[in-house]
Amino acid sequence: MQNHEIDYRIIGEEMQYVEIELDPNETAIAEPGSFMMMDDGIQMETMFGDGSQQPGGLLNKLFSAGKRMLVGESLFMTAYTNLGQGKRHVSFAAPFPGKIIPLDLMRLGGRVICQKDAFLCAAKGVSIGIEFQKKLGTGLFGGEGFIMEKLEGDGMAFMHAGGHVLQKELRPGELIKIDTGCIVGFTASVNYDIQFVGGIKNTIFGGEGVFFATLQGPGTVWIQTLPISRLASRILAYGRPFNRKEEGSVLGGLGNLLDGDGF
Repeated sequence: MQNHEIDYRIIGEEMQYVEIELDPNETAIAEPGSFMMMDDGIQMETMFGDGSQQPGGLLNKLFSAGKRMLVGESLFMTAYTNLGQGKRHVSFAAPFPGKIIPLDLMRLGGRVICQKDAFLCAAKGVSIGIEFQKKLGTGLFGGEGFIMEKLEGDGMAFMHAGGHVLQKELRPGELIKIDTGCIVGFTASVNYDIQFVGGIKNTIFGGEGVFFATLQGPGTVWIQTLPISRLASRILAYGRPFNRKEEGSVLGGLGNLLDGDGF
């Protein structure tokens, strides 16, 4: 293996965190802001790039960091290295309610494509790069932009998804249609495309967007039931005055008053 080999356990139900066990001189990498706690003897170091062990100087590291900026991630990653004599533990917490998904990249063909912001942490040596969609229509109308993340290597990586997560194995030629925001990730062998919903009533009144994502096997797909964008839009809608649809216009205003929001 080229990547550090780490042990782990996922703790919790709806608000999970992953505890990674590091042997002496082993390193885990994570996104800034995901750190939860660590044992004494672990050194934390902020670095450019994605943590992969590729040779190169400052220019190579700057290029790697620049690629991460394209998917909305930080220029920096944080490395946690066990400098002690025995085993040490470091934990990373999920940013919102959902599930943490462990990925053994060696068993998944060495590459997984995922939505931006899905990556949580990984063993040192895993490369976190960008994946351009081959078809222009997929990039323009995919709902998550032209660029997705790709996780490459032969070690462990961890994604996070909202709500419940379904792992689905697609047979060769098997195709499913899915809301673009509900895709967490898929293996490199899966063909990803966009399909127009069709029908003027569906387009205007359907409330589900104008495009489906289509995923065609063979390969593995991870699907989330509650994208963070959907959760955020519902919270914002509920917070607006006079927007309590379930209470009606009069009762909605009364409810706002009782809650202290006023008219």
